[in-house]
Amino acid sequence: MTILIHPAVDSKIAATADNFLGGQLVCLCQQDKVVVHVTAQCAHNHVCGCSKCWKPAGATFAQIAVVSRDSVSVGANGHKLTVIDSNAAIQRHACRECGAHMYGRIENSSHPFYGLDFIHSELSAESGWAAPEFAAFVSSVIEAGTPPDKMVEIRTRLLELGLTPYDCLSPPLMDAIATHVANN
Repeated sequence: MTILIHPAVDSKIAATADNFLGGQLVCLCQQDKVVVHVTAQCAHNHVCGCSKCWKPAGATFAQIAVVSRDSVSVGANGHKLTVIDSNAAIQRHACRECGAHMYGRIENSSHPFYGLDFIHSELSAESGWAAPEFAAFVSSVIEAGTPPDKMVEIRTRLLELGLTPYDCLSPPLMDAIATHVANN
């Protein structure tokens, strides 16, 4: 049996489109959907095993990417958004009805990723978003209930998909954090 990672990567990872300029993220509600406009291509797209990121039903991992904060705006039904955990570094704005995380914002200006918003590109009907590049916080899926004896299969499947597994972020992102800390 094939290990299921996330619906957006399980069968085939969609290619990044040249000159892609964003799209709309839409929550999962049947009516009065929350719509978030993103006017830029995302970066550092990855699957994430942490217990904080929103995962669609049946997914072992979330899929998350970043965009510049100034490229994100709420287009419809923003009154349905709530911050999941106001004490978390990433303020995850989710639809209070369907639970989908629409975007995550870092409000702490001294955080290494301040100025970037975290998005779930699978909530968009547009194709062309940057393809996932790696898997982060892989061991954290154990905290969410995955049996530890499945980890070899999970890491093998991630490698088959071309998503190098890390138990932190990718080396370039870890370098960015370390550089920020060293310079401040």
